[in-house]
Amino acid sequence: MSTSQIDTNQVAANAPVFNEVGLMDANIPAESSIQRAMLRQADQSFADWMKSRIATRTSRQYDWDALKFQADFDPKYRRAQMRYVGTGGTGVLKDQNAVPSGHFTFSTMLIPAGNIGPSHIHYDVEEIFFVMRGQMKVICEKDGERFEAVLGERDLISVPPGVYREEHNTGDEDALMCVMLGSPRPITPTYPPDSPLAKIKR
Repeated sequence: MSTSQIDTNQVAANAPVFNEVGLMDANIPAESSIQRAMLRQADQSFADWMKSRIATRTSRQYDWDALKFQADFDPKYRRAQMRYVGTGGTGVLKDQNAVPSGHFTFSTMLIPAGNIGPSHIHYDVEEIFFVMRGQMKVICEKDGERFEAVLGERDLISVPPGVYREEHNTGDEDALMCVMLGSPRPITPTYPPDSPLAKIKR
């Protein structure tokens, strides 16, 4: 069975999916496709091209369903993504309202007070969290070592590939973070093998 025939709704969140070149996601676009997405189309005026590169706050909505499978398992994982450039690492494949992604994704994440972004890992990209509002505790783990940092307004952490990361809203208000991933379509992250989320179907 080719990866294009796999029903991702029937695959556990941690199940690896390999394509012919060994990548874990057959949907990663070729570099030529990435470049084309950023170029002006033949029938496009300069003004229309530039307008297509704008993502206004008023034209966006919070997507509470992007990670709903986690919140359905435990309400403490409920949070919302608002996409600006590309679709990020949540597993959402298309968003016609987002600016096409060239080499990174950019979104915001709203995390209600007391809620958590569960431990997960990106093997292919760094992930940046920039706190715009509120207070977030970020926990990073690799090879049995653990690191914690509390981030406040306008604080940033860049988590390297291959490091587990989780985010806790430790404040009394909703927290708002910018999230950037260093790929136009990152491989869908996985969870620690002992996490109950690893066995959940997306």
